[in-house]
Order: sequence, then structure tokens, then C-alpha cells
Amino acid sequence: MKKPDGKVVLLGDMNVGKTSLLHRYMERRFQDTISTVGGAFYLKQWGPYNISIWDTAGREQFHGLGSMYCRGAAAVILTYDVNNLQSLIELEDRFLALTDTASTDCIFAIVGNKVDLTNEYALLLERADESRPEKPVTSCISTKVQKQVHLDDAVALYKKILKYKMLDEKDVPAAEKMCFETSAKTGYKVDYLFETIFDMVVPIILRQQAEGPPQTVDITNYKSAKRTKSGCCA
Repeated sequence: MKKPDGKVVLLGDMNVGKTSLLHRYMERRFQDTISTVGGAFYLKQWGPYNISIWDTAGREQFHGLGSMYCRGAAAVILTYDVNNLQSLIELEDRFLALTDTASTDCIFAIVGNKVDLTNEYALLLERADESRPEKPVTSCISTKVQKQVHLDDAVALYKKILKYKMLDEKDVPAAEKMCFETSAKTGYKVDYLFETIFDMVVPIILRQQAEGPPQTVDITNYKSAKRTKSGCCA
């Protein structure tokens, strides 16, 4: 098994869709799954580098494992459900402290998942249909819900993270570049999310290699976790 050069970790409450995001990107599909137990990972080849992507459990009983998975991480993807304000609040209240074990130059992304359930997304699709007159326009806005968490809320959290980490905004990626909205079900912006993060992780990998062996979870000791049953609502 190839040793990872860098590590990306997904954190967030249960039911926000962390596992589904990872399945959508790595396996190009969406599936109904059960909640992640402990943690699971994928290994992604990005250029000459191997990047491990760790999916973590959102359930309270597995909360303590989060700091272990974050150890030495080059990037942390803090995930919430755009239709559940509490899931954003939990990122600050429960999950941010787990990142204390991450790399000192770790980057943070704030990701709002499940936009496919919102009326804003339905309106976006309708407008796309209207530009193609050969296809009938079918309204589905009435079946959607009003989004509870907006990008401005994610930007505010990102700035709180910088304050918590005592980082200057001038020295890190801009908040607008690190706050994303995705749909694991439809694939909306999922590739863009992960590939943006991977591009930002490469310079961190190079710095870590120059400084010495990175502190990562030894995946050879977690072979059984690679195919751990996990769920859209991890």
C-alpha cells in the first residue's frame, strides 16, 4: 500500500453527507448508506502525490477519534447541511477543536452540502431548462425547501476559524475561495471542491517533505477501515 504524502479530513455532524460527498467524487455515484463507524479512507493520486482522504463519524460516541484522524492533516473539510442551521453551529461548537492536531499550515474549507433540496437549486435548474427551448420546463420549486444556511454564514465561520487559529487573513486563502456549496446526490460542485483543495494541498506537502516526515495516521494499521460501511449521513 502506498504511503500518503498528505492528508485531507472531512469533519461534520451526522446526516450532513460527508460519506456521500466522498463516494460521489471517488466512485462517481450516489448511494444510500449507513452512518460511518469510526473512520474510513480513500487514497487519491494527484499528480505525483498520494493524498489520503479520511471520512470521519459525526456521531457523538465517535467524537474523540476526530483529533486522531486530524493529526498532521494538510486540509480539513468542515461539512454542514445547508438546510440545517444547527449543523453549521456544531462545526464551531464540537468539531473545530479537533483540528488542533492538524498541520500548522493546514487549510480549511467550509462546505454546505444538500443544495439539491433547496428551492434556489431548483430555480437554477429551471433557468437552465429555459435556455433550451427544445426541452419542456417543469417546475419543482414547490417541492423544495428554503435554505437555512447561506454562504455569508459560512464566510463568517471561516473568519472565526482564522481567529481561533490566530491566523492573519492576508496569509491564508480568501474566505470566498474556501466556502463551497455542493450536492453529493447530483454531483453539483463536488469535483470542484476536492480538486480545489488538492491543488492547495500540494504546496503544503512540499513544505512538509522539506521539514521531515509528516505526522499522519498510518493507514497500514487501518486496512479494515478502508471499506468500512459508511453513510450519506455520516
